Amino acid sequence: MSDAFYLHDDNRFVPTEWTRGPWDPNAQHAGPPAALLGRAIEALDPGGEMQVARFTLDVLRPIPLTPLQVEARVLRPGRRVQLAEATLSSGEDPVARASVWRIRPGEPSLPDTGLDTTPPPGPDDLQPDPMYDPWGGPSYFASMEWRSARGSFFTPGPAAAWMRMRIPLLPDEVPSPLTRVLAAADSGNGISMELPLDRFLSINTELTVHLIRMPEGEWVCLDAITRIDPRGIGLAQSVIWDEHGRIGSGNQSLVVAPR
Repeated sequence: MSDAFYLHDDNRFVPTEWTRGPWDPNAQHAGPPAALLGRAIEALDPGGEMQVARFTLDVLRPIPLTPLQVEARVLRPGRRVQLAEATLSSGEDPVARASVWRIRPGEPSLPDTGLDTTPPPGPDDLQPDPMYDPWGGPSYFASMEWRSARGSFFTPGPAAAWMRMRIPLLPDEVPSPLTRVLAAADSGNGISMELPLDRFLSINTELTVHLIRMPEGEWVCLDAITRIDPRGIGLAQSVIWDEHGRIGSGNQSLVVAPR
């Protein structure tokens, strides 16, 4: 098996077992698909001149471990602001879609507005976390390196964890900064789980990420908290950091139920 999340097959992307998520061995974690859609958005004109400021992923149904097609287009062109969308399909069936606002950054001439600039303890000061292995083999969890800065993946409650990709999105392709953020950002509800994974499902229907800048370096930190209403609707919220400071936030709407 290739050490990448996806393989190219003509105009399709074939998921490897490294994309496997926690709820079904035949379904992907949403992090790699989000990164794949982000990659398609970055390829739209005018490319790197625009920065993703808001990325919303709607998960239309479980994303299978089958070959996928990606289509992206600009919905609202503009010199400073652009709205784009990307769709991920399995055969004829859309399985996820992304709606993305991109903004062209200007020269750094504005005052600092006082955003937090001190991230949690950095990854170099922390030990690697024990591996979560839901299926006894390759999965998304083994494809990422995890270092807890506060709390623990295995202990319910708010937590902060540094993450970095062990493998690229595609073979022989260096992950972009956006790819690194999106591959990690869908893990907020897992990092800050409130109910035991072996007894409850906590599945996000969407992921919305806001970014004021792209991360520098390989590591991304999610400082996350999950809140659950007794009727089964939850919200996971993450502050997103790199090693230099706060870069954005993430939110996930959750469906929570007993297994």
